[in-house]
Amino acid sequence: MKKLSLVLFILSLGLDVNGQIAPVKRDTTRRLGEVKVDATVKRKIENDMKMAVSVDEFLASSDNISFIKRGAYAWEPLLNNMSTERSTITIDGMHIFGACTDKMDPITSYVETNNLSSIDIKSGQEGNMHGATVAGSIDLKRRSTPFGLQQKVGGAYQTGFEFNNKQAFNLGNLFYSTDNFVADGSIAFRKAGNYYDGNNKEVLHSQYNKLNASLGLAYKTSPLSAIRVDAIFDRAKDVGFPALPMDLWLSRAIITSASYKQLFEEGLVKVWDTKVYFNAVEHYMDDTTRPENLVHMDMPGWSTTYGLVSKINLKKDRYSSEVQFNAYDNLSIAEMRMYPQDRSKQTMFAYSWPWVTTRFASIAMNNSWEISERSKVNLGGSLGWNYNYSKYVEFNWIFHPGASQKKNRWLPGLHASYELSLNQFDISLGTGFGHRAPSVSEAYGYYIYNSFDRYDYIGNPDLKNEISYEGNASVGFKTEKLSIAAKVNYFYINNYIIGRILSLGSPMNYQSVGVKGYTSLKYATLFNTAINVDYKILDNLHWKGVLTYARGKDDEGGNLPFIRPLSYQTSLHYGYKRLGLRTSLNGDFAQTNYSPAYGEDQTASYKIWNLSADYSFSLGKFKSVFQVGAENLLNEYYSTYADWGNIPRMGRNIFTSLKVNF
Repeated sequence: MKKLSLVLFILSLGLDVNGQIAPVKRDTTRRLGEVKVDATVKRKIENDMKMAVSVDEFLASSDNISFIKRGAYAWEPLLNNMSTERSTITIDGMHIFGACTDKMDPITSYVETNNLSSIDIKSGQEGNMHGATVAGSIDLKRRSTPFGLQQKVGGAYQTGFEFNNKQAFNLGNLFYSTDNFVADGSIAFRKAGNYYDGNNKEVLHSQYNKLNASLGLAYKTSPLSAIRVDAIFDRAKDVGFPALPMDLWLSRAIITSASYKQLFEEGLVKVWDTKVYFNAVEHYMDDTTRPENLVHMDMPGWSTTYGLVSKINLKKDRYSSEVQFNAYDNLSIAEMRMYPQDRSKQTMFAYSWPWVTTRFASIAMNNSWEISERSKVNLGGSLGWNYNYSKYVEFNWIFHPGASQKKNRWLPGLHASYELSLNQFDISLGTGFGHRAPSVSEAYGYYIYNSFDRYDYIGNPDLKNEISYEGNASVGFKTEKLSIAAKVNYFYINNYIIGRILSLGSPMNYQSVGVKGYTSLKYATLFNTAINVDYKILDNLHWKGVLTYARGKDDEGGNLPFIRPLSYQTSLHYGYKRLGLRTSLNGDFAQTNYSPAYGEDQTASYKIWNLSADYSFSLGKFKSVFQVGAENLLNEYYSTYADWGNIPRMGRNIFTSLKVNF
């Protein structure tokens, strides 16, 4: 057994992860032109094993993103092992806020892989271009067709089936491009039943049904300028969450924007891009499919956001810069309604989000100086203003008499880094400092039930800003066949917001064991590290792997919750002519640094073996790819540290997919 563990450890050194690589931004005002604001190209939205992945599955291939899972749908992304309150997640720079107090509708659930071109991930204060953050930012970039393509009309269609949960999916894209006009659209449909775990037992309430569609229209107003309008519609219904006492009846989102882009051939300013946007989200949770519940509950929520994002790119000699202005207005409403077995008799009503308005504005700047051919200095900062107003503040006064109905906060942020290239080595050192405001739930939440630790949570409008100090470093080595990269970051966070048991108040949910209030610890610390390796064994045989480790502690030396244990991924890819073969092994070591105070228990180690094969061929003039594979090939029964309520993961899953490009 010790030998097997040692072999697994050695195999687990590295995985080529492109999640943090930003794409080359296409210039939509010149035929096939490019504005190289970021210098590296992002790979396709697929992972090493599957070409038909969800957004969640793709993000999971990044070494600094993990997930809290409450079912098979809408996983909550954790950037640098921090919850979504500490990160900024946007779609093309647009701020969108979920409408579920239980965080069952992260922003990543409102897009599909076939309407995205890439995902830009920034760690720590490097992500403050889109607003105040501690963990960093995730920007989901929508697909945009250039003007004047040689092929005026084209697209792709992808279909497939996954046998474990009987998931059927259909994804389609279509574009039309001329010298002055572009139209592109996408549609995606997924429907899945309950999945089965490694013991071949059905996991009830794990089904889902999702429809997503998008449309973009662009018109070139001059040789150097263009306007564009975009819309995304997303609908999910009959979504089960086996880790929760209720499910999703219906969720809908409409995400719209209109933008103007101007290029400049001369002068310091190279690009000016401005966008106005509007989005609305509605989310209806209930327990009508849970007859075992003694008291029934509905939890509807609504979120509406108006916003503006405007940025300019500057370039002169060895200096380049990006300046961005963000502003938005959001209204978040969530209700809680309780019923006896006879649902016609309502016995309780409360606002779990009491009509909370958030207004935010920030100015951010990233600067880069190439000191020499081998070294570069990056320096950036942001200053944000955050305003909150609670319409029904009396809900907050029950636990915090006299608490502020209105609150203004200033949120500064700074970051700096130095990059050096020496022969085959790349080295970087960086630091950062930033503030974040409490989230709507942390400041204004009222009896938000957490089924993980079985406590009702109460917000506090007068919580202090979290203040983060960070340091980071990386070193890479590259030859013609071998690439090795190691990175590390450390966060020291003052006023760390977390829930603590209150002596005041009684539980409202009959399943609760008590009441917790959001409070500020004196400080908390987080440490993350990863080692990535990519080795070209032969021209058509590649090996990749990653090893990650994280540690989080509170001000008393106790463990923070949802910190990933030592984990690994390793994979082999073999290609011969039109055939591709892939195999991978991934897993976590046992979670020994768990936190009973926050509802965690120890989770065992696990290892998952996956296998897939794909074949490229032509259907007439259409290029096509067929893929078949198996996840969890050995049908292992397991649950991880991040599975809400220790719900088991999916057992063996055979999947197939066919993609046709035209």
